[in-house]
Amino acid sequence: MSDDVTVHDGDDLDGHTIEELAEYLDRGRSPADPSIERSAGCRLALSNMQRLRELSTDALLRRADDDADRETGWIDRLLDAIRSEVRSGRDVPVPHPDPRLRLAVTEAAVRGIVRRAGDGMRTVLMGRCTLDGDIGTPDAPVRVDITAGLLYGASADETADELRAVVQRALERHTALRIESIDVHFDDVFRP
Repeated sequence: MSDDVTVHDGDDLDGHTIEELAEYLDRGRSPADPSIERSAGCRLALSNMQRLRELSTDALLRRADDDADRETGWIDRLLDAIRSEVRSGRDVPVPHPDPRLRLAVTEAAVRGIVRRAGDGMRTVLMGRCTLDGDIGTPDAPVRVDITAGLLYGASADETADELRAVVQRALERHTALRIESIDVHFDDVFRP
């Protein structure tokens, strides 16, 4: 993880910094820190940092060698996406038969559902995900906007359709959101 990654005001990491979380991840999350492990924002940040680390150094070096003249802003965009996704964001109501109970999941958790759904596809490398609409109001229309990288040689139209279907199924299974549309934007191409 880059040493210049900082937490912006408003990030919900329950008093921890990205640097602290990176060190904790370096130690293999040992000894377990209950203040980190009980925090949804911290766990989401750790998950995203682990995902970034899984992009091996060899793969990054190969890409740099192959595309020496190509701009490297994609790394900054990926780090920005991780930073934005650690904010818990708005609450998304979860229906319950007992009207006295108010259940909700965070917007960050919903973005995590979208990311995991896309990560299951070998033809995309998930980037940013935003939820547009009044997600706090039951049955309000919501638009999902996804930015991703596309596997070189894969059909953009077919891959976008498959990603939409996978994300739709995941959101129907785990949320009560009324998805009006799922917009997919490919902003990069990657090699297998």
